[in-house]
Amino acid sequence: MRLVVANKRKIIASRVGEPSGGAEEEEHCHWSPGAGWKAPQPITVRVPCWAFSTVETAAGIRIRIAAPCKRKQTSRRQPDGAAHRLLSPQVTVVGRIHLFPHRRIPRHTTMELECAVQKYAWGVYGLKSFVAQLAKAVSPDLEVSEEEPFAELWMGTHPNGPSVIKGSGETLGHYIRRHPGVLGTPVIQTFGEQLPFLFKVLSVNQALSIQAHPNKSHAEELHQERPDVYKDPNHKPEMTIALTPFQALCGFRPSQEITKHLTELPELQQVVGEENAKTFIEEPTEANLKSCFSTMMNAPKENIESALSDLLTRLAEMDSAKGDELLRDLFTTLHEKYPGDVGCFSIYLLNYLTLQPGQAMFLGPNIIHAYLFGDCIECMACSDNVVRAGLTPKYQDVETLVSMLEYTMMPAESRNFEGFKMDNYTILYNPPVPDFAVDMIEVPSGVGQYTLRPVESASIVLVVEGKARKVEANPSAPGELPQVTSLQRGSVIFLAADQSLTVRPTSGSRLLAFRALCVL
Repeated sequence: MRLVVANKRKIIASRVGEPSGGAEEEEHCHWSPGAGWKAPQPITVRVPCWAFSTVETAAGIRIRIAAPCKRKQTSRRQPDGAAHRLLSPQVTVVGRIHLFPHRRIPRHTTMELECAVQKYAWGVYGLKSFVAQLAKAVSPDLEVSEEEPFAELWMGTHPNGPSVIKGSGETLGHYIRRHPGVLGTPVIQTFGEQLPFLFKVLSVNQALSIQAHPNKSHAEELHQERPDVYKDPNHKPEMTIALTPFQALCGFRPSQEITKHLTELPELQQVVGEENAKTFIEEPTEANLKSCFSTMMNAPKENIESALSDLLTRLAEMDSAKGDELLRDLFTTLHEKYPGDVGCFSIYLLNYLTLQPGQAMFLGPNIIHAYLFGDCIECMACSDNVVRAGLTPKYQDVETLVSMLEYTMMPAESRNFEGFKMDNYTILYNPPVPDFAVDMIEVPSGVGQYTLRPVESASIVLVVEGKARKVEANPSAPGELPQVTSLQRGSVIFLAADQSLTVRPTSGSRLLAFRALCVL
């Protein structure tokens, strides 16, 4: 095969030695199968009726039939808009094009992924971990020790835990580099030829660090100044959806709640500074809250330890009602895990909330937060940028955290993020960032069939509960891939842009799944 590129924007796909079929003269460029050419402007492709080949689109391509042959023809749309086995059609494309010999591909190819498990110290141990249960369900030979924490399941292309295509051994990132068109034109135009999100399951057994994530411009600045600490220039907004009751700290409490704690807890006044506390009580502004928080996070270690010890003693002596009111159990638990850590006092300044299964919260840039306990779905921009201070043995950048935070004081319930009902079985959580969105798909028992809608971006689907006896993705994904015919708990599926997925749940089984995607 060869691809002949003419200066008049006409391309003829033909066999070597065959006539070019009327291409204009001059400036012919010959390309071997698999080679790519970036088109600077719309071009025309003609596939002769005898050419059993595929003109496969990639990076930013849209195909439309410009002047189909009037003769009877056999045609079929490919997943990224390519034309297959057309009889002398003429199509217009923009972007990079490739010419490949035709290979027979199953019509309904579904790509299953094997995903990385991260064993961070804060994870839930053994098979009590939601992460371990999902991983074990699809990999029965996986060894799950009750002495090991199973903290996170990663689904995506992040180099610290890349997903692998089941049955082929190829990483998802490498597959996307070979077939960038699977990402979808809007994704490529916005983010380039890369998956913009990382999809996770978290099983949290003890508090993660008090932290926030910088916005895009601040991330670029931090990366330039300290690339050893802030390893990439990207922002890291996050979406969390509870799988079990999920406890977290998020954002600053309403001013009246902070005032109450400052008034009733002299130990808290001691670490925020008595003058700062008095000023905030009299005038509860964001600036005065920042002064309190900054003084607390920078308080001398001996002052912090003394105040923590005094408060532990007082809380132990309180009756049940007053102890509950002042979060005695939470304070004690944090202090047991992180003795002498100033972060233990943060519960009196930050909202303490519990998300019920299916409830979500969105964490935009500069929002202070810490996960405490439970299992959740998490989706985020592909980045490692975290600014930490408190409840962690890791590097703490107190000065940067204090300076970057949003000090808006809002009630806990305001942190809940509402989804949008797409149909009877799907709720879309679409945050105010382009990097990701999440579908929650719940198909009740008794529904014979359900089709996940096609979207303009690549997506990843995780089955959390239930089974499907039959699965069809349409159209098929490019490349030779192992065929998946059923789904079960823990199955992870990659869908190319514009692919739909039809599932037939097993009789008597509720199907619960989550899908990471982009809405652009």
